[in-house]
Amino acid sequence: MKLSLEYLVREPKIKLDKNPLLLLLHGYGSNEEDLFSFAAELTDEYYIVSARAPYNLQYGSYAWYAINFDADQNKFSDNDQARISRDLIAQFIDELTVNYPIDTTNVTLIGFSQGTILSYAVALSHPEKVQRVVAMSGYINTEILEENYLKNSFSNLKIFASHGTVDQVIPVEWGRKAKPLLENLGIPITYKEYPIGHGVSPQNFYDFKNWLL
Repeated sequence: MKLSLEYLVREPKIKLDKNPLLLLLHGYGSNEEDLFSFAAELTDEYYIVSARAPYNLQYGSYAWYAINFDADQNKFSDNDQARISRDLIAQFIDELTVNYPIDTTNVTLIGFSQGTILSYAVALSHPEKVQRVVAMSGYINTEILEENYLKNSFSNLKIFASHGTVDQVIPVEWGRKAKPLLENLGIPITYKEYPIGHGVSPQNFYDFKNWLL
């Protein structure tokens, strides 16, 4: 069946009437194989779906939105593309719940880098679709949230955020801003830092896995 995004799926080993969903969103220049390697290590009752971002960069690399440079080598994000991806992911969640017996009250987004930026955007714009977010090595870009997102109810949303203290791609200062912003919205957030660069350390994996349990 053709859904809005290409994806890989690992069906749950323990079948319930409705199973929880973990939706994995990769970073810029990667693909759906990347985070799918986590699947073997995660609990057996989940549907684990790893989505491929819609913008093709070439050679098996994809992005949720373009990152452009100006003449002074300043980076800026294509927020229009990011908003399109936000809506595609929201639609994709709906399609998954129609096509698989997924518990719509138990949906978790696991993002890395650009995938985290999109996970925040989807969860804050559509908290009725997502209950938990694992946000690794990313930040909240308020410009790609739905305009009236502050009117949403976040009472069912929980966040685990993490960042490497020597991240050379997305500065840790950007990641740190998530905690006060989310706490102002009344969203419980567990925030952790690790002495690594732009990546997921074994300790980071262990911590988010325990948080999911």
